[in-house]
Amino acid sequence: MLRRPLVGLAVAALARVPADGPHSRFSLFFFVLDGKRHKQRWVAPGRSSSSLFVVGCYSTLPSVGGCGMAGPRPVVLSGPSGAGKSTLLKKLFQEHGSIFGFSVSHTTRNPRPGEENGKDYYFVTREMMQRDIAAGDFIEHAEFSGNLYGTSKAAVRAVQAMNRICVLDIDLQGVRNIKKTDLHPIYISVQPPSLAVLEQRLRLRNTETEESLAKRLAAAQADMESSREPGLFDLVIINDNLDKAYATLKQALSEEIKKAQGTGHA
Repeated sequence: MLRRPLVGLAVAALARVPADGPHSRFSLFFFVLDGKRHKQRWVAPGRSSSSLFVVGCYSTLPSVGGCGMAGPRPVVLSGPSGAGKSTLLKKLFQEHGSIFGFSVSHTTRNPRPGEENGKDYYFVTREMMQRDIAAGDFIEHAEFSGNLYGTSKAAVRAVQAMNRICVLDIDLQGVRNIKKTDLHPIYISVQPPSLAVLEQRLRLRNTETEESLAKRLAAAQADMESSREPGLFDLVIINDNLDKAYATLKQALSEEIKKAQGTGHA
């Protein structure tokens, strides 16, 4: 992952509006366990002990190896590229920008036109990412089309430190990996109405070669089939109508939104 303190990571991860996330401000918190106020000292991966920053989260937040387990749960949003996840997330953040925080993933692929490091993804080398995976710095990781993708613990902690609902946009392999952790999120799959519709959407992007498109469609076919696997997802949304799909997503998250609003968010 990028070699930076958590403070810098939080700002880079949250203070922007990419195609799939909102503007946010970064704040530091202490956390409360058993009614007592504590400081949490966190060392950024690859930093020395002199690079300590005071961060933390309230006991009302789900944990990534440390904090309490009550309160709003994280949200895992999954589905093939072109299913409409980014569009749905953009609408969600526009309406509830003070409640949700987007976890920026890492990848070893090259940036596409218009993508920015720390905004759309953290673009890193394979060597760096493999080293951090081996060090246990990632909640989940997967390989697709020869590139690594993953969610770092630091990216999730940065959102939790703001007392926000953490949203993770990950693939099917990542979903299965997260189910082995104690994150306990809400699992939502967004699917296209058909493979033909998905292919049309991907071609309109004009970002894929025929080879990469074929790989994405093959992966999408497997993704669509797996989304019907009992117990894998809490909700599967067929995005054939954006307004209807968004209403379904918002309804599924209504209880967590109420919890977050109860902690003082607008």
